[in-house]
Amino acid sequence: MAVAPGSAFLPKDWTVSENASLDFSKDASKLFFGIAPAPVLKDTSMLEEEIVQVEVWNYQDPRIFPQQKVQLNQDRRKSYACVLHTATGKAVQLGSLDLPDVQRGKEGDASVVVAATSKPYAVRSTWEGSGARDVYLVDVLTGKGSLVEKELNGFPQFSPEGKYLYWYSSPDTAWFAYDVTQKKKLQLTSNKIGTFYDELNDVPDDPSPHGVAGWTTNDDFLMVYDRYDIWLVDPTGRLKPSNLTNSRKSGISLRYIKTDPEERAIEEVKPLLLHFTNEQTLEEGYLWFDIHAGSKRIVQQGAYAYGMQVLKAKQAMKWAFTRGNYQTFPDLHLSDNLTDARRISNANPQQAEFGWGSIELHEWTSLDGQKLRGLLVKPAGFDPSKKYPLIVNFYERSSEGLHAHRAPEWNRSQINYTYYASRGYLVFNPDIPYKEGYPGESAFNSLMAGVTSLIDKGFVDRENVALQGHSWGGYQIAYLLTRTNLFKCAESGAPVVNMVSAYGGVRWESGLSRMFQYEKTQSRIGAPLWDKPLRYIENSPIFFADKINTPVLILHNDADGAVPWYQGIEFYMAMRRLGKPAWMLNYNGEPHWPVKLQNRKDFQLRMEQFFDHYLQGAPMPKWMRDGVPAIEQGIRQGFELMEKK
Repeated sequence: MAVAPGSAFLPKDWTVSENASLDFSKDASKLFFGIAPAPVLKDTSMLEEEIVQVEVWNYQDPRIFPQQKVQLNQDRRKSYACVLHTATGKAVQLGSLDLPDVQRGKEGDASVVVAATSKPYAVRSTWEGSGARDVYLVDVLTGKGSLVEKELNGFPQFSPEGKYLYWYSSPDTAWFAYDVTQKKKLQLTSNKIGTFYDELNDVPDDPSPHGVAGWTTNDDFLMVYDRYDIWLVDPTGRLKPSNLTNSRKSGISLRYIKTDPEERAIEEVKPLLLHFTNEQTLEEGYLWFDIHAGSKRIVQQGAYAYGMQVLKAKQAMKWAFTRGNYQTFPDLHLSDNLTDARRISNANPQQAEFGWGSIELHEWTSLDGQKLRGLLVKPAGFDPSKKYPLIVNFYERSSEGLHAHRAPEWNRSQINYTYYASRGYLVFNPDIPYKEGYPGESAFNSLMAGVTSLIDKGFVDRENVALQGHSWGGYQIAYLLTRTNLFKCAESGAPVVNMVSAYGGVRWESGLSRMFQYEKTQSRIGAPLWDKPLRYIENSPIFFADKINTPVLILHNDADGAVPWYQGIEFYMAMRRLGKPAWMLNYNGEPHWPVKLQNRKDFQLRMEQFFDHYLQGAPMPKWMRDGVPAIEQGIRQGFELMEKK
């Protein structure tokens, strides 16, 4: 059969898309391809000066115009799924303008595809963020669709054999399955039995799931995670969910490791290799788990970050994995039994030449009574009888990164822990849990108690403590400076200082409205501006800039597509108007952080000079004292250290 413009199955003025791939089903009975409407072409008879360039922003547009512009190339290349049945030569349209998103099951062998549309909910996604979808099953022989679920958050997946669709519903905090043959939906989990959502969720939105380990053979069972355990769930509902691993009481989180990249289903007859993390000590390791006996046998354990990817040789009992921590590079290890392993790579021998320092957990109680912890980096040769300058670098929760290896590098936005430790600094990264509507106060309650508890230990130079953070961290730093004079100086990167002006803005990199951040996600206000105006003002440092007495280095680039760079300008202008010490770095044409190597180096050097001046008494560099005039930009950098006048 020839598929060409005008073919009977094609909508009028549609054609086969050159942007869609050609894919056979596994059994070769179907060939999947794509079709698309004819492209909108420019009138080439018009002169350039005759063409009107105007953006029309309609309040009923499914996507706001900036989002359309960002996705313009994607829209031009958009295709809609079709299938050609190789035995009969019959072509069937599966996707359409009304059902644009299609996924195949059972490697294309399934008799149906799942199709979805978010169009009915596109407008409200402007302030809600991730949008809902209406989901259908479409018959690959007829192209006819049947409704599975309306207003579903997420996209259902096929089980390996294509017998079920399954998904997590955030509003219900539960997993669901849909029997493809019987066209029947069933709720698989309930919070009366277990807790299958993120228990630590602290944003004003429905919590996310912990995910799934996978399906067992023949689609018999689905293995679902909670915070700690693996549950066996019957998609027919005949058997109640069963907790296989029972590790919650011990605070051990278990996750399945797929050692065969080609594995499609979990074989219950064989022991499962699991990765485990002790939530209290953060030790990790591997263990073998026997589903039927319920027994666990630990084969690797220690104060390391063990890689989640473990590979087994196809025809030998050989296992390869990585293991590392703050002081140990995650080299490759080889083992015959996973119990005894030998290192087979040495990727970072030069580390032995440097004073790397050490890292540990520090625990304290916040000002509002919460037990918290964070990361404390100490210099090499740390002496508790001495006093060290301290830099507090933070974002949200970071303590789970205790065993992360941190090699020296020109970071885009953060200080490098090992580099600063090698130069005599302490680095503290506290966890910050949040209360809806009060993100700034939450940061204050957590961080201030953590810092003062460290000062009380006697080895922190309380006169030389600083803050450093970027984006959400930069916002929190700006807020903290309006509440305390504890810090000698601060670097605040890409901060939102005015939530009122930022709320109605656009994330230009994605074209999305910023509203959803404040109502549903990270900014955690939990309501529109007009419903809770005081919350927006109280959490905005700009309205209290006159309370700031701390010198600030601001980083904000003019091509920032995440946080509008006028936020950094507002901060700088307020400090300038108030006569407070402030410097702003703008790397022209760079996004949310410096990307070009020369700019990352420049930023890290300026930040180092800034901290060294305030915390270690080093001379002030010329760029801080005299600035870098526009006439000298790109010619003179002003790194020279100036003698004190």
